[in-house]
Amino acid sequence: MSQSAVQWSTFIKEIIKYRKIWTIKDDGGIPTSTNIDGETSMPFWSLKSRAEKIIENVPAYSGFQPYEIKFDDFLNRWLKGLEKDGLYLGVNWSGKRATGYDMKPKEVLERIQYELSLID
Repeated sequence: MSQSAVQWSTFIKEIIKYRKIWTIKDDGGIPTSTNIDGETSMPFWSLKSRAEKIIENVPAYSGFQPYEIKFDDFLNRWLKGLEKDGLYLGVNWSGKRATGYDMKPKEVLERIQYELSLID
């Protein structure tokens, strides 16, 4: 399994376990990044410590702070808003260049719903 695939799998497992999602923001809001395919993504992490590590290690994000999103808000508001805005989710980006999977909101929601169905 590739590093990005591990990041994706870990993201889903941890947000279901802890019922929190993290992003980063500054006075200008939450950052976005456009990849080589022209897809614009907003970053999200499954743990606060992962978001903090990006803030520490990626100079472009040094002025940001971790921002907590409640699980239900993420499912019911954030994913719908990101879909409407045509944005992808950057999940558990890591490393000096903050890289990882960029997923469509609909795919993220479907995977979360599938994983939750296994628990019920």
